[in-house]
Amino acid sequence: MLSRSGLRGARLRVVSLTSQRRLLNHFITHPAEPIPPPPQPAPSSSPSPKQFTLAVKDNIATTIPGLPTTCASGILSKSYVSPIEATIITQLRARGAVITGKTNLDEFGMGSHSIYSHYGPVSQDTPPETSAGGSSGGSAVAVANGEVELALGTDTGGSVRLPAAYTGIIGYKPSYGMISRYGVIPYANSLDTVGFLSKQINPLKELIVGERGLWKEHDSNDPTSLTAAARKRCAAQRRGYRSRQGQTTELEGLKFGIPLEYNIAELDPEIRDAWAAAAKRLQDAGARIVPVSLPTTKHALAAYYVIAPAEASSNLAKYDGVRYGARDAEGASDASAGGVLYASTRGKGFGEEVKRRILLGSYTLSSEAMDNYFIKAQRVRRLVRRDFNRVFALENPLQERETFELSDLPEEVEMEDKWGPEEVDFLLCPTAPTLAPKLKGVMEQQPVDAYMNDVFTVPASLAGLPAISVPMKVATEGAAGLQLIGQYWDDARLLDVADAVAKEVRT
Repeated sequence: MLSRSGLRGARLRVVSLTSQRRLLNHFITHPAEPIPPPPQPAPSSSPSPKQFTLAVKDNIATTIPGLPTTCASGILSKSYVSPIEATIITQLRARGAVITGKTNLDEFGMGSHSIYSHYGPVSQDTPPETSAGGSSGGSAVAVANGEVELALGTDTGGSVRLPAAYTGIIGYKPSYGMISRYGVIPYANSLDTVGFLSKQINPLKELIVGERGLWKEHDSNDPTSLTAAARKRCAAQRRGYRSRQGQTTELEGLKFGIPLEYNIAELDPEIRDAWAAAAKRLQDAGARIVPVSLPTTKHALAAYYVIAPAEASSNLAKYDGVRYGARDAEGASDASAGGVLYASTRGKGFGEEVKRRILLGSYTLSSEAMDNYFIKAQRVRRLVRRDFNRVFALENPLQERETFELSDLPEEVEMEDKWGPEEVDFLLCPTAPTLAPKLKGVMEQQPVDAYMNDVFTVPASLAGLPAISVPMKVATEGAAGLQLIGQYWDDARLLDVADAVAKEVRT
């Protein structure tokens, strides 16, 4: 039993933690007591799953009382409780997840710094000063502070990997179609992926590719979830691809590609030096470092900011104050007098960044602009996917192989033989072009400047590839991320290799 002094100390710690949470603003809903997993069925031969603490990004639906789903938007009040539970929540609770709360984010997942929230910006330190990245900034801070072992985010164009880089943790985006999106409030359906944040890679390996791995589970409620037959086919092509017999290190013999186009002028010199140092460490550990070319990369960011807002404008049309969304009382009375209910509800309910993307998306889908913007962006997306398929040694199990036009290759790319350049196992690049910026500077930026933070994360999202950000040591104080990108459905090997890479570049 606690003594009086011990009880006083416990209360002080609770008050201190509550005060810190208020300053960091990384939770939207935080129940007094964590919510345990549902009771297990009658005893069976299999052992009960080990419990772990979980924070959930607040655009992932929960039906648990006291855990509303707000998407950090004024158009969904804190009293709104989803009628359905996201499949990923059901799956993780069955595996022992103890939910500690719903985390703050950029409204509907639209942002790169978690500053566009109805509930205020997220910070990764106190006093509020440094960006936590976005849009899964709240989840990243919860993990970085040690409040939870695992956090769920969503990754549309880097929204898990970017905050992971800024906060110095692991951020993993699985292959598109592997993890069910049912119950995830959509931003851009063809890009959204449930992502995971943690301090260690092993828990992710157990959840995703372990004996009860999520990769095996098709969800009939999600039309983008790969079928059971397709999963088996994809896995069969990966099995036994690389034997580890005779190797002296986990990295020996692996080829890592350095995309030439990622060495952009906007890249912070400190990040560039850390990237080069990380590549050298991997080379010393027995890996091969190979320059590769992804020529369409320079157009990927522009294509993303056409496709994603277009899909968002369609997805958010339902929030009109009639079917979904908190109806504006003044707007309702104005509507009865000949006004427009929708305009008032959406005008007051949505934040500035969401409105900006709805307007952009609505324009690019208009009859006068669709051919010039949306259709061309989709063509660029196909070329981005083709570039990735050309440089990987593994084939994409969902697509036919395409080869390079050798005359188009940069001079820096060496030829392996007369058929073309060397093919690689993984791509190695920075996660973000800069260290975590100050919140004050971010809030003074123009929106287009903030979009540049996604320049290294967007290409993998456009192609639906698995990618992971691991902490990378930099010369000064601060956190930076090193991103590894793998071929489609090569998640198991990516997680294995990322674990080995993280050990090499973290110190």
